[in-house]
Amino acid sequence: MANESAINGVKILLGVSGGVAVYKAVDLASKLTSAGAIVDTVMTENACRFVLPKSFEAVTGRPVFTSMWENVQDFEIGHISLADSCEIAVVVPATANIIGKMANGICDDLLSTTLCACWQKKILAAPAMNEKMWTNPAVQRNVETLKNAGVQIIGPEAGRLACGTTGVGRMSEPLDILKRLEQMTAK
Repeated sequence: MANESAINGVKILLGVSGGVAVYKAVDLASKLTSAGAIVDTVMTENACRFVLPKSFEAVTGRPVFTSMWENVQDFEIGHISLADSCEIAVVVPATANIIGKMANGICDDLLSTTLCACWQKKILAAPAMNEKMWTNPAVQRNVETLKNAGVQIIGPEAGRLACGTTGVGRMSEPLDILKRLEQMTAK
């Protein structure tokens, strides 16, 4: 099945920010790898509070990057080499924080800095947050800024949220994100 996917052999940067939906990011990493993609994962410090990097290493078979100051080999500048080596980037979950950083060029950790260097690549973001946060005018402005810059957005979906309420804010399902990535790669 791996050779049937449009992402077979595609180098994907998986950016993981710190939200409850991080568990879906592990599932997505597994699905991407099963489809034949080469997945490099970059996690924020807050993402590491929800899921350990070893979870991503286990499903991708590749090292996980969590700091601008670690895993630098042969004097490479980590965020630039990660950006240069990927063909497409996907951010899951895309929290209000990382959306704001991406929209405003804020580079204060490995993920935001790498994504800033990826601006010429195809990027997909899958927002996940509480409905009150999602509908905040500042977040909506940031999302529009990203769309205008060519970033594709998938979701969020309506459903039960981590806080126990129901509303729009659930991250799209990993299979739907995989399908969108296949469509983006085929173009």
